[in-house]
Amino acid sequence: MTATPPGTAPGTPVRVGLVGYGLAGSVFHAPLIAATEGLTLDTVVTSNPERQQQARAEFPDVTAVASPDELFDRAGDLDLIVIASPNKTHVPLAKRALEAGLPVVVDKPIAGTAAEARELAALAEERGLLLSVFQNRRWDNDFLTLRKLLSEGALGDVWRFESRFERWRPKPKGGWRESGDPAEIGGLLYDLGSHVVDQALVLFGPATAVYAETDVRRAGAETDDDTFIAITHAGGVRSHLYVSATTAQLGPRFRVLGSQAGYVKYGLDPQEAALREGKRPGPGWGEEDESLWGRVGAGESPVTGGGRVEPTLAGDYPAYYAAVAKALLEGGPNPVSAREAAAALDVLEAARRSARDGVAVTL
Repeated sequence: MTATPPGTAPGTPVRVGLVGYGLAGSVFHAPLIAATEGLTLDTVVTSNPERQQQARAEFPDVTAVASPDELFDRAGDLDLIVIASPNKTHVPLAKRALEAGLPVVVDKPIAGTAAEARELAALAEERGLLLSVFQNRRWDNDFLTLRKLLSEGALGDVWRFESRFERWRPKPKGGWRESGDPAEIGGLLYDLGSHVVDQALVLFGPATAVYAETDVRRAGAETDDDTFIAITHAGGVRSHLYVSATTAQLGPRFRVLGSQAGYVKYGLDPQEAALREGKRPGPGWGEEDESLWGRVGAGESPVTGGGRVEPTLAGDYPAYYAAVAKALLEGGPNPVSAREAAAALDVLEAARRSARDGVAVTL
C-alpha cells in the first residue's frame, strides 16, 4: 500500500471524491469526511439537482457533478474515491477507481458476492492501493463496550451472542433497498445483515456453519424484511442474529451470555440519529444517556434490577475516516479490509442458500 496517495504532497489534505449523495453519502460519509483532519471533501457526484444544491449548501467549497464520468475526468485532481451509491454500482465503480490509480472506500456491502470482493481486493493489492469498506458499526457504542468487556474477561467464556437490528416499519418505503430485483442487492440480509454479521465475525472469529430463515412479511414487499441468521464460529461461540423491519416490540440490541455473566443492552447507538439531525462530531459526540446503559450480571433479569450497570463507551464513527487518513498519509493499517468484507459475504451467501433450501450450510 502506498503511504501517500498519488498527487498528494506531504502535509496537504487528501482530496476526496464522493459518489452518491443519498442517505449514505449525505448523512454518513460527507459529514464524517469533512470532520476528519487530513481529508477534504472536494467533489460530490449526484445527478439529482436538489441533492447537488444540498451538497453545495452544506459544503460551500465542494464541486458537484452529475456523473461518475465527470468525476473520473478529474481523477488527477483527487486522491481518494468514496463510493456511497446504490449497491449494484459498488463493484464497477470501485474497479474503475482502482484502475485509475486511486484508493477507494466502498460502503457496505462492497459487492454482491464474496468472489467479487476478493477480485477487487486482488486488484487493489496488485496496484498497491487502499481498498477499505465502510463498516461504521464497528464503532457503535454498544459494540465498543462489548469489546471492552470481552477483553477484560468480564463474561467468562462466551457461549451465545444475540444481536438484533430491529425496526417497526409496517409499510414498505420503496426504492432500490427494497427492490426484488437481484441485481439491486437489496433486502435486509445484505443491508442490516452486513452489519450484524461483520460484528459477529470481528468479535468471535470465522464461521464454520450458517443457518438462516428469511421472510417477506409486509404486503407489497418484494424482498426479505424479517431475517434470522445463526452462525457457528470456529471457536465454539454461537451467534444468533436478527434483522427485521416488522418487529412490533423491539428486543435488546445485544444479549451476550457467558460462563460467568451476561451483558444485555437495549437501544441503538445515537450517532446515526445525530447525523440525520444535522449534528456534527465534537465534544460529547457519541455519548448516550445513562438511562440506556446496559447491565452485566447473572441469574436475574436486568429489567428487574439484576446485575450491575455497565457504562456505555461513547460511539466513535469519526475513528473510521481518521484511520483511513492515517493509512493514506502515514501507511497505517486499513481499518476494514476488502478480504474481511469478503468473509462476511461468505456468510451472507451461505445464509441465502440456507434460507432457500432449508438446511444448514457448512463453510
